[in-house]
Amino acid sequence: MAQQPSQSPMDPASPDAAGPAFSPLYQQIKALITRSLQGGEWRPGEAIPSEVELAARYRVSQGTVRKAIDELAAENLLVRRQGKGTFVATHAEERVQYRFLRLTPDEPATVPFERRVIDCRRLRAPAEVARALELKSGDTALQIRRLLSAKGVPVVLDDIWLNGQLFKGLTAERLGEYRGPMYALFETEFGVRMIRADEKLRAVAADEFSAGLLSVAPGYPLLSVERLSLTYGDRPVEFRRGLYNTATHYYRNEVQ
Repeated sequence: MAQQPSQSPMDPASPDAAGPAFSPLYQQIKALITRSLQGGEWRPGEAIPSEVELAARYRVSQGTVRKAIDELAAENLLVRRQGKGTFVATHAEERVQYRFLRLTPDEPATVPFERRVIDCRRLRAPAEVARALELKSGDTALQIRRLLSAKGVPVVLDDIWLNGQLFKGLTAERLGEYRGPMYALFETEFGVRMIRADEKLRAVAADEFSAGLLSVAPGYPLLSVERLSLTYGDRPVEFRRGLYNTATHYYRNEVQ
């Protein structure tokens, strides 16, 4: 067993102090690595230092570092690549780029959704949006409406709200030009990475507006998915409502 460093990584006297000293050592190392990720020391897609280097940096055993990295990989913050090292996860990576979109076609398909941005505008955040995103009264929010289609058939109508301060310069034109996942655009150009999300699902009836865009009759049954996406530190940065036509798709969730 490696000897406990004379000054713990979380010792109040240490410049890296961040949390109670009684937490398990690997959790302290996990918190320090997460802080470096949040601060941009290692960008999405970049390799982080090796376990040996991190062990020397934090003055702990390599096993302690490995346990911290294992948890971060399980949370999709880091990605291990055999023979290459450990990298900062990115939404641009094919394996995880649609991790937040759980809609699956009944028939196996390799063709991605087609996207159409309907609207993108800045306005004062409505009260509900301001509460969800923890904005102050009068703060600006960015509203995006987009349609996802499969083989030309509309499937998802998204109403997306973003913190306006974090996404300055984001326009409908930029969204339309970008070919990768929207979350990849957020992390590469605006430095905002979606870490996790809380969702609420319910059955709703299509109103005239959504029915017209989804090419269904008013009153048609839809699945409403309300999502609050969070970045590091559980900071809310996106509030969205998606209306899903599940005639040819289903919502898939894995319970472990």
